[in-house]
Amino acid sequence: MTDSQASTTTTATSGTRVGTNPVAAAPAGVRTAADVVTPEVIAQLTRDVVGSGRTANHSPFTGEKLADLPESTPEDVEVAFERARAAQPAWAATPVRARAAVLLRFHDLVLQRQSEVLDLIQLETGKARLHAHEEVLAVAVSARHYGRRAVSYLRPKRHTGVVPTLTKVTELRQPRGVVGQIAPWNYPLELSVGDALPAFVSGNAVVMKPDTETALTALWARDLLIEAGLPAEVFQVVLGEGPVVGPAVVSHADYVSFTGSTRTGREVAQGAAARLVGVSLELGGKNAMLVLEDADVEKAAAGAVRACFSSAGQLCISIERLYVHESVADDFVERFAARTKAMRLGSALAYGADMGSLVGERQLEAVSRHVDEAVEKGATLVAGGVARPDIGPLFYEPTILDGVEAPMAVCGEETFGPVVSVYRFSDDDEAVALANATPYGLNSSVWTRNAGRGHRVAARLRTGTVNINEGYAPAYGSVQSPMGGMKDSGLGRRHGSEGILKYTEAQTVAQQRLIPLAPAFGMDDEKYAAFMSRSLKAMKAFRLR
Repeated sequence: MTDSQASTTTTATSGTRVGTNPVAAAPAGVRTAADVVTPEVIAQLTRDVVGSGRTANHSPFTGEKLADLPESTPEDVEVAFERARAAQPAWAATPVRARAAVLLRFHDLVLQRQSEVLDLIQLETGKARLHAHEEVLAVAVSARHYGRRAVSYLRPKRHTGVVPTLTKVTELRQPRGVVGQIAPWNYPLELSVGDALPAFVSGNAVVMKPDTETALTALWARDLLIEAGLPAEVFQVVLGEGPVVGPAVVSHADYVSFTGSTRTGREVAQGAAARLVGVSLELGGKNAMLVLEDADVEKAAAGAVRACFSSAGQLCISIERLYVHESVADDFVERFAARTKAMRLGSALAYGADMGSLVGERQLEAVSRHVDEAVEKGATLVAGGVARPDIGPLFYEPTILDGVEAPMAVCGEETFGPVVSVYRFSDDDEAVALANATPYGLNSSVWTRNAGRGHRVAARLRTGTVNINEGYAPAYGSVQSPMGGMKDSGLGRRHGSEGILKYTEAQTVAQQRLIPLAPAFGMDDEKYAAFMSRSLKAMKAFRLR
């Protein structure tokens, strides 16, 4: 074992645990934070941020400061909304095809200059580079989709009027105005600009509050959108503490888009409801993966690594509960554990690591607490369970727990880290009941060789997305289809028609021709009522809608 692969020994409440995951060696000449986050880059990205104070963000890889940033007050948020509101009408008057062309140019720029944002994502979130690349792919796919489909989603639609041919009805889609967006730290490119793209192409301005610790990534995306042709004033960014800046965003927005915890999502929804403005929320999850007895166990074990440990488990749609049929459970756990223990941890700004760091002390504390409590109460540690300060201050090994039971916190609470619990079941009914036994309903996964069976099980799961023979990527990446949560996992959807139409107000324009909808041509009230009644019966007979 080389020095770069040396394990660390950590003492936890349950005793001494020894880490086993190897360290990915950094390639020669790899870039550092100082190479990426230069004073010139900071000045360029923050030039338009409305902020009268100062704050900073830090890299999880080292804990060191990355950049000094402007900090916004509630008064600054008001200014940002004023600027956006002044610019929005001209943007809304721009033809949809011209707005969509901005997204298509942005698509090309993101792919051409992805190395820049991959560095920023890694530095701000601590992700492995391959997991950062998922964000690049997601944003490019969304930009292409809405760049190509926005015209059809937003075009005026003709409907049958109350009196066919005599009543001409058109449904228009009007932008809401200025969208307030509150974006989280875990996917700072996809969950910031990825959600803003359909708002822009439908004619809105956006005031975004990204998490301060990942603000540079969001600001990079803004800079690239402006280069692609988006008017700068249409996209405002404010930075600051969530409890201070978040409510100010909600108090001024014409519509609110929020991704984050269920607790905060309830507060956002209450604030929006008090003003009678719409809101979409993607919130927490305790997502389940079901491995049926006819599954390909080797493929399921490989898929579980992706499903559970991408972005160190800091992904709303990642898997935290594994339900495995009792006939294949031992084989599955053995294969899954071997793959998990072989995962390489690393902090280099390069491909090669299988998992990166947690993002902050709060996440590390939650992960450690869930694992330590479970082990204390009798759960078996199959893999991981060890912090790795030898790699970085917030690294924690990918962890598998067996024998987890209520009331262990890890059984029901969202961990949002690289921790998964394994449970056994005897038949499909039991598996579905266990998977649904949670207040959350965001994502789930079913593994089987029988496609028909997989679809039947999927239809019984109370989650907004279900993936068959994969963890989360197929449903999330299929952007023509809606994505979002049931139950405590949120309201509304991103992607597809719902993901863009939520940023619009439906307006019905009805033109009455030739005769009024009132007594005419010498009819009195009684004759008019009889005429209209006969007309309705005739329309039903002719199967008119």
